[in-house]
Amino acid sequence: MSEHRRKPPQPPQGGGRAAARRGQSGSSSGRRAAPRGATGSSADSYGTSSHGSESYGPGGEERPYGSRAEARRAAQRSGGGRRRAAEPGRGVPGGPGRGRARATGPVKKRIVDYPRAGKYGWQRWVPSWKLVSGLCVGFFGSLVAIAGIGYAMVGVPDVAKTAEAQNNVFYWSDGSQMVATGGETNRQIVSLEQIPEEMRNAVISQENKTFMTDSGIDPKGIARAVLNMARGGETQGGSTITQQFVKNAMLDDQSQTISRKFQEIFVSVKVGAKFSKDQIMAGYLNSAYYGRGAYGIQAASRAYFNKDSVDLNPGQCAFLAAMLKGPTYYDPAGATSIDPAAEPEANRKRAQIQMQDTLDKMVEYGHLDAATRAKYTELPEYQNPRSNTALSGQVGYLVDLAKAFVINNTNITAEDLQQGGYSIYTTFDKKKVKALEAAVKKVQKENIDPKKRPKTDTHVQFGGASVDPETGAIRAIYGGEDATKHFTNNADVTGAQVGSTFKPFVLAAAMKWGVRDPEGLPDQAQDERTKVSPKSLYSGQHHLKIKNYDGTVWHDDKGKEWLQANDGDESLGDPPNYQIDLRTAMQFSANSAFVQLGMDVGLDKVQEAAVDAGIKKDTLTGTTFPSFSIGISEPSAIRMAGSYATFAASGKQREPFSVTEVKSEAGTVFRHESKTEQAFTAQVADNVTDVLKTVVEKGTGTSAQLTGREVAGKTGTTDGNKSAWFVGYTPQLSTAISMFRYPDDESIKNRKFLKMYGTGDQQSIHGASFPAEIWQDYMEKALKGEPAKAFPTPEPIGVVINDVPDPTPTPTVSETEEASPTPTPTPSQTEPSPTPSASETCQWGWCEDDGGTDTGGTDGGVTTSPSPTESSDSGGNGNGNGNGGLFGGADSTG
Repeated sequence: MSEHRRKPPQPPQGGGRAAARRGQSGSSSGRRAAPRGATGSSADSYGTSSHGSESYGPGGEERPYGSRAEARRAAQRSGGGRRRAAEPGRGVPGGPGRGRARATGPVKKRIVDYPRAGKYGWQRWVPSWKLVSGLCVGFFGSLVAIAGIGYAMVGVPDVAKTAEAQNNVFYWSDGSQMVATGGETNRQIVSLEQIPEEMRNAVISQENKTFMTDSGIDPKGIARAVLNMARGGETQGGSTITQQFVKNAMLDDQSQTISRKFQEIFVSVKVGAKFSKDQIMAGYLNSAYYGRGAYGIQAASRAYFNKDSVDLNPGQCAFLAAMLKGPTYYDPAGATSIDPAAEPEANRKRAQIQMQDTLDKMVEYGHLDAATRAKYTELPEYQNPRSNTALSGQVGYLVDLAKAFVINNTNITAEDLQQGGYSIYTTFDKKKVKALEAAVKKVQKENIDPKKRPKTDTHVQFGGASVDPETGAIRAIYGGEDATKHFTNNADVTGAQVGSTFKPFVLAAAMKWGVRDPEGLPDQAQDERTKVSPKSLYSGQHHLKIKNYDGTVWHDDKGKEWLQANDGDESLGDPPNYQIDLRTAMQFSANSAFVQLGMDVGLDKVQEAAVDAGIKKDTLTGTTFPSFSIGISEPSAIRMAGSYATFAASGKQREPFSVTEVKSEAGTVFRHESKTEQAFTAQVADNVTDVLKTVVEKGTGTSAQLTGREVAGKTGTTDGNKSAWFVGYTPQLSTAISMFRYPDDESIKNRKFLKMYGTGDQQSIHGASFPAEIWQDYMEKALKGEPAKAFPTPEPIGVVINDVPDPTPTPTVSETEEASPTPTPTPSQTEPSPTPSASETCQWGWCEDDGGTDTGGTDGGVTTSPSPTESSDSGGNGNGNGNGGLFGGADSTG
C-alpha cells in the first residue's frame, strides 16, 4: 500500500480538532478500523477510543484502509456519510468547537410516534401504517360506541302524545286577552284499517316509493340535510316516511340543529327496527299536519270533506297527500295572510298539479288502475276552512294578520306558530275594531238587500283599516262579514282598484320634484324641473288630448291618441282653455288635470312618490300609461291608510305593523322597533294635506266631515262603477274604506268585479256615498274622548305654472270660489248611458256595455255648493273615467 496513504502518529499539540487527531497513537492490530461511533462512546464518534480498538494495532498505530473507496463505504455503513460527528464538548453550550452533527444515542419510545423519531426531512411527517390503522380503528370504534349509546338513550315515539301543541295567546293593545288559539289538538287517532289503502299508496307513491323495503333512513338525504344545516341553510325534512313520522313526533324539540338531526336518525333507526311498516304508516298518517289546524288523517278528512277517513275516495286521498307538501301553498282556500303568493287561485293550481301527479305515480307504481284514475281529473269539492268559533267575526282576520306579521318579520316560522306556546301582543284597539265593524253593518243593514235587489245587491263587500300616523300601528281593520264564512281579508289586497284616491301622490310628486322643463333636451329632462304650487293651472277639459312633457301628443303602441274624459262628461273651468288650479282639480276630482300633471312630472316620479308614501310597489299597475295617475292600481286598505298617514305625519313614513312583542317560555323573542323615513318634506306633505282639507270642506268628500275636527281626505270611484273608496285622516288617525262587488263563491270560475249601478237603490256608488258614510260614522266613535287637533299650517311651495292669460277675458276658477265652474249635473245627466261615441271610448277595445271604459279614477259629478247632503260625488254616469281606453289591463277597477 502506498506510503502516502498512511497517517503517521503526531504528538499532541494543544486542544481542538487538530489536537484530537494528534492524540491518536498506536498501530492497528486488525485489518480495518471500526466505524465511527461503533462503541457508543463520545470518543467513538470521532473515531477514537480510550480503551483500545480493533482500529489500532498493537502499538496504537492506526490501521489504514485498503483504499479511499473502502474508507468511504465504511463511513457510509456507520451512518455518518460525509457528515463528521461532533467532537466531545462540541455543539453544546459552553463546549469548544463548532460541531454540527446530532449526537446519537438510545431513542426513547413514544406511544404515538409522530413526528417520527429517527426520520429526517419530509419523512418525519409521513405517518406510519401502524399509526394510520390505529387511528382508523379508534375513530370507527368511537362512532360505533357513540351510535350505540345514542341508540340506547333515545326512545320510540308515542303516537298518542303527538300533535299536543300549545295555545298561542293573542292580546289587544291594552293588554287584555283577545283569543287563545293555534294549540287545539284537532286530532283523532284511527287504526290502519280506518285509513283507505289508496291513502297509504298515495303517500308512498309521492313521498317514499321504497318505503316497504328501506331501513327507515336515507343516508344520502341525511348527508345532504346535515351539510345544508352546517352551511347555515334551511333545515330539510325527513327523506323517508319513517323519518317524517319521527320528525312529527318530536314536537318537544323542533330546533334546526345538527345534534337534533342525529337524534332524529337514531330514533328513526330504532323505529325501523321495532315497528312494522304498517305501524309506521299509521303513525305517520295519524300525526302529520294537513292544514286547517288538522293533525292526522281523520281530522283532515273532517276539515276538508266533513267525512270519516275510511270513506275517502282515491281522488280525495291524492288531494290530502298534496296537503302534506305544505298546506299554506296547497290549501285551495288560500293563505294570503301568511304569504301573498298563497292566494286561492295559485293554491288551487298547485294542488291540482300535485294531486294529478300523485295519481299518475300511483298508476305507474301499480297502486291504482288507469280506469279508476281517469275518474279524478279535477279537485274534489271541499268545505269551509274555519270551524273555530273563537275566530269568528273580525277576530279571525286580526289573528291572521298578526300571524302573518310574525312569520314575515321574525325568525318564528309558520310551523313554530302551529306548535304554539307564544304570547303575541298586537296593536289592535278593541273599541276601534268594534266601532268599524258596527259602522259597516249599519250601512249594510240600512241599504244592502240582496233579497229585494238580487241583481244589484248580491256579493257586496266592504274593507277597511285604520293606522296611527305617529307610529304606524294598525289600530283596526274590517276584513269581511265573518272570518269563518268569508275567507279573504278585505283589509288586505283584494284587487279592487283605488281610483282617484291615488291623485294625492301625483300632487306630492309635482311639489317634491316638479314638472319637467319642456324646453330642455331629452337627456336633460330629469334635471330641468320646476316645483309646482297648488295654485298652478291645468286644463279641466273633458276629453282632453294628453301630451308628453315636451308638448307632443301621447300615442299608444298602435298610434292612437289619448283623450282623457271627466266623470259626467263635464269640463271644469271656462272655455276655451278650461283652466283650473290644482286645488280645485282635487276638490272636484278632475281627471284630465291630474293625468296631464302626471305626464309632466313623469310617471316614474309618480310611482316613486306612491312607494315613498308607503304603497307596495308590486301593487302598482299600468305604470307607463297616462291612466296610472288616476288609480288603476290595487293597493290594500291597510297600505292606503298607511300612505295617507305619511301626509298626516308631515311626511314621516312609518311601516304599518300589527305586533308589538312576542314572548315564549324563554322570554321575549321579538320586540317591534318603529323606523321612520322622511318620505316628503313637511312643506310638501302639509301642502298636500291642506289641499285634501278642501276636498272634505267643500268638495266631493263633504259627507266625511267630523264634528269639531279638521279632516283631510279623498274620494275615489272607478270606471264601470266597480269599486269606491274614501281615504281620510285627522292628525291622530288615518282610515281607508273600500266597497266593491265580487262573488264570494269559489266554485264560480273566472270571477270578476261586478258593476254597482243600482246597488243600495242608488244610481251608482261613489266614494262620497257609502264609503264616506262608513268612514264618518266610525271616526266619530274612534276619536271620541280624544282632543281635537289642527293640521300644521303649510309653508308656501313652488311656483304657479301655466299661468297664461286666456285669449278671452273669461275669468278662471279660483281656489277660493265656491261657485262651480260648470252647471250642476242633474240626476238625468248622470244616468248610465253610452254618451261618448265609439271612436272616443272604444278605440282601444276596452268597451263596456254601457259605453264606458275600465280605466279607474273618478269621483262623481260637480255641484255648485257641495254639502253633506248634496255631495258632488253623488252623480255619475256609465262612462266612469272614460279615458278613451285602458293600457293597464282589461276590466280594471281603479
